[in-house]
Amino acid sequence: MKLKFLGSTSEDGKCPTLYETETGDIVVQGYRLTDPEALAQLRDVLPGETFVVVPRDLLTRFTPKV
Repeated sequence: MKLKFLGSTSEDGKCPTLYETETGDIVVQGYRLTDPEALAQLRDVLPGETFVVVPRDLLTRFTPKV
């Protein structure tokens, strides 16, 4: 799978960062959500799924426009 760098709101190359796959899907690099209260509120979690925190500014600035 090839990834295209879309953008980041971080300094010094750290996360959060967005990438686009060759099929148009979005890959998010960010800090894992670890807050037990927040995790308890998630629905229909499948094996292998994980959750990352994404600043709104990152999505509004770098998510591809369709």
